Amino acid sequence: MELGRVGVWHPLIGKAPADEARRAAAEIERLGYGSIWVNEGRGSKDPIVIAGVVLAATERVVVATGIASVWARDATAMAAGAVAVADAHPGRFLLGIGVSHESMVGTRGHDYSRPLAKMRAYLDEMDAALPTLPKADTPRVLAALRPKMLELSRESADGAHTYFVPPEHTALAREILGAGRLLVPEQAFVLESDPARAREIAREHMSYYLGLPNYLNSLRHLGFTDDDFAAGGSDRLADAIVAWGDPEAIAARVRAHLDAGADQVALQALTPGAPSLADALSQLRTLAPALGL
Repeated sequence: MELGRVGVWHPLIGKAPADEARRAAAEIERLGYGSIWVNEGRGSKDPIVIAGVVLAATERVVVATGIASVWARDATAMAAGAVAVADAHPGRFLLGIGVSHESMVGTRGHDYSRPLAKMRAYLDEMDAALPTLPKADTPRVLAALRPKMLELSRESADGAHTYFVPPEHTALAREILGAGRLLVPEQAFVLESDPARAREIAREHMSYYLGLPNYLNSLRHLGFTDDDFAAGGSDRLADAIVAWGDPEAIAARVRAHLDAGADQVALQALTPGAPSLADALSQLRTLAPALGL
């Protein structure tokens, strides 16, 4: 699987009308980005189905789920969906799966009290289902932040997809994963050189995630404190989570992740106010030359 060094992560790939998503995917591929990550969040379409739609509209780019929730479908359904897409597009589909967050899982009526045990059992169930399905290469990565889930990513998956993390986390994740396992962190960015404006956009982005304990616990492990989480997030936190500045500054942050052990960095372009796929594509066009694409 040829992931390339830089991919694209954007929530609107899975929310936009299909024609818009197809056009966006084709342009991302044309610009030279190596992957497109589609998520499963509130208001998103099924990410495995969307992966198939995007793959059919492109020729070379890898499409990954970042992530498909283990609470949204049972392990056999997850395995069957992955096999269907991977069989149709050999070498171009990467299944990313995760345990999501308690606030999302509770609305589905599930018990989130032991997410690590849930993931471990789910992977065993997937492995039991795969031999009964048509043969297809279905690599998988886990959404992982803390050491135990990263260890499971090393032992029972092909690696990890991390989110809302600075390069310092990437270094820790690589140490746990060791060599030979994929590591793809997401990196939010905005092409904005005014510090006050850039941090305002960063805080808009962070506001939702600072209400989710999984991310707070991960950041505490890196040395951030409750003071960093207050009032929308400290400047230190905003600068760590969101890369901002000119294209060279964003490229430097990408290099920092790669130097820390990432195999690829999945870039998420931020826009003021409501997310905009058109604005994201504009930023990705501007950024591509600085990334060497």
